[in-house]
Amino acid sequence: MTKYRSHRIIFTLIALFTFLAAGCATVNLDSHVADTPEKALELARSERDPATAQRYLLRIASDFQDRDNHPAARQILRSDQLSNAQGNLADQRRLLAMAGAVELQDSRWARELTAQMSPDQFLSFPGDMIGRAAELQARTFALTGDQLSAALSLMLLSQTDSQSDPRQIHTQIWHYLKSISNQRLAEASASAIGYEEQGWLELATTLRARDAGLDEQGRLIRNWQNNWPGHPAAQILPIDLSLLAELATSRPERIVLALPLQGSLASAGKAIRDGFLAAYYSDESVDRDQTDIRILDTSAKPFAELYADLADQAIDLIVGPLEKDALAGLSIMNTLAVPVLGLNYLPADNRIPDGLYQYGLSAEDEARQIADQLASQGLNQILALIPRGEWGDRVEHALLQRMEQNSGTVLDIERFFPEDNFRSVTADLLGVTTSRQRAIQVERTIGMNVEFEPRRRQDAEAIVLIAEPTVARQFNPLFAFYFSGDLPVYSSSIVYEGTPDPGRDRDLNRVTFTDIPWVLAPDNPLRTQAEQNLTGTRGQLGRLFAMGADAWQLSKRLPLLRQVEGATIEGQTGVLSMTPDGIIHRQQLWAQFQSGRPALRPELTEQDTTEEDAPRQQQPALNL
Repeated sequence: MTKYRSHRIIFTLIALFTFLAAGCATVNLDSHVADTPEKALELARSERDPATAQRYLLRIASDFQDRDNHPAARQILRSDQLSNAQGNLADQRRLLAMAGAVELQDSRWARELTAQMSPDQFLSFPGDMIGRAAELQARTFALTGDQLSAALSLMLLSQTDSQSDPRQIHTQIWHYLKSISNQRLAEASASAIGYEEQGWLELATTLRARDAGLDEQGRLIRNWQNNWPGHPAAQILPIDLSLLAELATSRPERIVLALPLQGSLASAGKAIRDGFLAAYYSDESVDRDQTDIRILDTSAKPFAELYADLADQAIDLIVGPLEKDALAGLSIMNTLAVPVLGLNYLPADNRIPDGLYQYGLSAEDEARQIADQLASQGLNQILALIPRGEWGDRVEHALLQRMEQNSGTVLDIERFFPEDNFRSVTADLLGVTTSRQRAIQVERTIGMNVEFEPRRRQDAEAIVLIAEPTVARQFNPLFAFYFSGDLPVYSSSIVYEGTPDPGRDRDLNRVTFTDIPWVLAPDNPLRTQAEQNLTGTRGQLGRLFAMGADAWQLSKRLPLLRQVEGATIEGQTGVLSMTPDGIIHRQQLWAQFQSGRPALRPELTEQDTTEEDAPRQQQPALNL
């Protein structure tokens, strides 16, 4: 009986082993598709031939990438089973890994991949894969912040791959080169070898001149082409530089400045007109024999009728209108026969016709800059005071939207009218009213008076104060009165009248605010000249004068700003840039009231710019 039982156990084990072996043998790694990376890795471990297992894992990783499941592909590609891949398998793994790192924007993985990688690494791939490998290699280098190696990779590609599009490659090389810091560029130029590399780096260095305007940059590009006639980029310029060279000599010659010169907006219209003409006459690059500027009063009849008349004339550009409703009338058109630089912004729900550019002193821009500055300072929980009304609604919406984008929180917003009781508004905002109500409730509960000192809410890290000077001078001291003197206060340009008034503005001490260079920058030749010859160059009218001056600068560069990624203008109202749909944004300066006077805070301006550019890998803008 015992012998029979032992034989049965042996036969059972043999049958089980045979079944398991047969089960493994039925899995064909050449056709098997795994549902999860764990299953693929487990199955690969059971394969005796490492190369077969690695080929299987690479195929499954590629399948996951094709299905946009890049995290699953990453889990396979980073496994130990592929760490010792050799030859073609190693190349395939590197290609898939670079594609995954780029798709996932995984900079840590990218650093691992490029740790031992040189710009010529892609040359080990077969000829039909060199273009794809070089592109991924460049993007992987860029993901680590090594823009120079990214550019060098594509320089080598342009020399070795005759099948690639040279304009596209040159454009991408320039995209990387203009992102390199000045110091890194200088170091690379000093050690550059090879004709192509030296030529590219000299081009990038040449165009770094901060004072080079549009015309000067066009001249510098043409000079570089003459000095490097055999260089590939001299024969086929990157798209950005080709546009720069062409548009430097192409600008609108027949311009209509359409502004309200009568009625309630007359003073604003005249200030913008004076700024526009002052910038025009101080612009030494202008050919005055070829440039014709007509001034049109938009208060005479509806702008839609004026535009219809102008559309039939030989006009290159209309600057205006200033009125928001007049600008909104253009949104019913699909394409504008004559391009328009509107001096206001369309409502958010209006469509933007082709040929319309929008520029103005947007309060929303300033609200977004305040939110960005708070984020850069690590102030993520804030309280806000904003005036009631449609203007305040727009400011509140922009502030809330950008705070949310920056993962910040607006704990409370108090809206106010100028005639409100500001002590009550401030106490409500800071939670002091709630603290008092709790104390009253305790007294009622226990039936006796208690000693009580009200407290402000403790979760707030900063206050955003959007108010005119006369109102802000009342609010700011109340913050200290209600136990919040330690909270930093941030404001927009509305808080400053534009002219130093230390006697009255001492009540604004410690308030940090953003304003335009025309108001805050210490040295400004155009402002100095304008103050000597014109009135209305200070205060709010001065800001509009500066807006007019920038409208002239923009009029020469509109297509360039729209088509060249990262292009900016250092204007009187800030650093100007354009979105793809033609909306101008401004980056202003920062100052703080000290002893009643605004003191520039350049470290805040620099930090704010860095934070803004960080998601774009801190790419220096192309200054126009």
